[in-house]
Amino acid sequence: MNHSAFDLSSCAICPRNCLVNRKTKLGYCQKGEKLEVSWYGAHFGEEPSISGVRGSGTIFFAGCNLSCVYCQNWQISQNRIRGKLLDNPKLGEILLKLQSQGVHNINLVTPTIWTVQLIKVIKWAKKRGLKIPIVWNSNAYEKVETLKQLEGLVDIYLPDFKYADDDLGVKFSLVKNYSTIAKKAIYEMQRQVGDLKVGKNGMAIKGLIVRHLILPSHLENTRKCLTFIRSLSKNIHLSLMSQYSPVFKAGKFKEINRELTKEEDEMAKKIMEGLNFKYGWIQEFGESVKNLQPDFRKSNPFEK
Repeated sequence: MNHSAFDLSSCAICPRNCLVNRKTKLGYCQKGEKLEVSWYGAHFGEEPSISGVRGSGTIFFAGCNLSCVYCQNWQISQNRIRGKLLDNPKLGEILLKLQSQGVHNINLVTPTIWTVQLIKVIKWAKKRGLKIPIVWNSNAYEKVETLKQLEGLVDIYLPDFKYADDDLGVKFSLVKNYSTIAKKAIYEMQRQVGDLKVGKNGMAIKGLIVRHLILPSHLENTRKCLTFIRSLSKNIHLSLMSQYSPVFKAGKFKEINRELTKEEDEMAKKIMEGLNFKYGWIQEFGESVKNLQPDFRKSNPFEK
């Protein structure tokens, strides 16, 4: 590419290509050079092979390169609540601290805009004894060139493939070319880590899990998304999520200003069954949807 993705003085880390100097200005994500962490700790709300019995060592980063109107983490992704600024070694120490607490992995949530810093952090922590898997938990709106720099550092990719229809990306996430970019990114993730491998304890060791959140009124998008995910591999692991809730700015759009109906949930699962997925997880309809919504005003956003 013309601009180095790893030069924060002309930031091109993600497909937005803002080309701003993040040391002095803010691009689309509204974040600067220093890491901004909203919360970290043992988290039990992920897929069973990620959370396990001891939790996933999860770090929620502030900021995002998308602007999803229904984002359940909108408080931190849309800059309503600022995170704590940390230098790279401090975050590295947090990774080692989480490992010492017995978590199954390090789960980096919405990490894309922090890729430059995180490469340094992961390398720093690995040199000092970090051994548990690294999970890259992203929205899939990422550059292949950037992802290639993570090869050998990330063990498990956990992207959410949101839209197979670019018009929906424009409408709900303010992004023009989501499906094209995300497909290329997921192909690269698959190339790097392959199908999911789990240990004898059922915990993920390495590989790809692709999530898809079912949106109300948009089952055709779900059909297209699942068709793409299924095409990745006969052994691909799918995480089909029915936890959608009309939070943040979703009320501006009538068709998504509600939770899923039972009929929509059943239809989505029939689409999945028709595509012959062998592996993965589905959420039970109505399964504690409200309890899955964090509140980052609290010291522990997941305490109810």
